[in-house]
Amino acid sequence: MNIAQFQEDLRSWLAENDLSPGPDHSLKGHIDQFARVQAALYEAGWMRYGWPEEVGGLGGPPILRAIVGEEVVGRGLAEPGPYSMLEVLAPTMIDYASPELAAEMVPLLLSGREHWCQGFSEPGSGSDLASLSTRATPDGDNWIINGQKVWTSFAQYSRRCILLTRTAPGHDGITAFFVDMDSPGITVRPLHTMHGVDEFCEVYFDDVVVAGDRMLGKPGDGWRLAMDLLPFERSTCFWQRIAYLYSRFDDLIAQLAARGDTDDSAMGATYLALHTLRCRSAATQHRLAGGTRLGPETSIDKVLLAGTEQQLYDTARDLLPGVIELDESRWRTEYLYSRAATIYGGTSEIQRNIIARRLLDLGKE
Repeated sequence: MNIAQFQEDLRSWLAENDLSPGPDHSLKGHIDQFARVQAALYEAGWMRYGWPEEVGGLGGPPILRAIVGEEVVGRGLAEPGPYSMLEVLAPTMIDYASPELAAEMVPLLLSGREHWCQGFSEPGSGSDLASLSTRATPDGDNWIINGQKVWTSFAQYSRRCILLTRTAPGHDGITAFFVDMDSPGITVRPLHTMHGVDEFCEVYFDDVVVAGDRMLGKPGDGWRLAMDLLPFERSTCFWQRIAYLYSRFDDLIAQLAARGDTDDSAMGATYLALHTLRCRSAATQHRLAGGTRLGPETSIDKVLLAGTEQQLYDTARDLLPGVIELDESRWRTEYLYSRAATIYGGTSEIQRNIIARRLLDLGKE
């Protein structure tokens, strides 16, 4: 398939079909808008490109779905946060669920009929997944789950959860399940953050019954699943976010021009950071499209994203005096959220340790 022609055809379709967001800019509004956009793109076929035919896709290289995400988020039709979950969770279901379960469930996610979340982090074991304690105990053909997750994005709007549990000691004792969020015994409590958007949640599991056929892989496959999922969380899902950061950079240029202000040095440095990030991310997309299995090298993508996101909003704070501190604006909300860029998806300290140990072979010290 001609990639350039695909992108041109998609742009023409988007120009002819108005998917502009409505006036509701709440988190619920963003979730609903993304579902609306997904439904339209799925019906027209665009959201199905780059995904295997076995799960309702139309085939083609993964870079096709990256193009769709870039166009949708870059045009402001959907927020990058909800969109990112698609790129993280769908590949995991395809790789680890039974073929029958993946064929049933993945189309629900791609078409916007459902939103899913990821139950990994726990109190006291955020980036240290090996120490998780949420336990799954066998009970006939079922499993009984008890424990707590935290920082679970969009859990209050999610129909399903890819959940890591402990079934035995050690790395080999971590097992993943695909859990219905309306199961009895699940309690979701949104966390109020300093940027005023309750994106993250605590999720409690009290004697939650999960059928054995909802296990992803085999008992003990959870650690391997996490190691396969996290590279997506730290790389390809950011392609849409990068498009959004570019759009905000353009907004900053326009706002400064309207004021008659210029700062070529600060803006040039910010553009260079964005361009470097995009080049790195593009290389990752092409490696994925070429059949490469993503791994620890994606920590480089995550470190670059965190630094670039914070640099962009630091530049906005410096060049728009008082906007961050005094105005209730998108700049304020997004600046506050950008402080978490070095934390979400694995802290920058963790990423640098991975780079040092697994890519540069520098040892543990």
